Amino acid sequence: MNPEVLESQEIDTELNKENQIVLFNDDVNTFDYVIDTLIKVCEHDPIQAEQCAMLVHYTGKAGVKTGEYKELVPRCSALLDAGLSAEIH
Repeated sequence: MNPEVLESQEIDTELNKENQIVLFNDDVNTFDYVIDTLIKVCEHDPIQAEQCAMLVHYTGKAGVKTGEYKELVPRCSALLDAGLSAEIH
């Protein structure tokens, strides 16, 4: 197989890989604030947002949204702007 084609396929696979926003626990924001922010920014329904908030609280972090990297960047930025701690993995 042509090495250039193989390299191109590897790059395409990496770019299309599903990423996720990981939200981290903090001692500043209330459950209600985190839930409301997840509903607004990540388009969670209230139950999903509450479950994510509980996971973050008890485990220290949780994936709250998956998708392509370029689609997650503005959502992650919005979470950060809202005072939450999040990263794209």
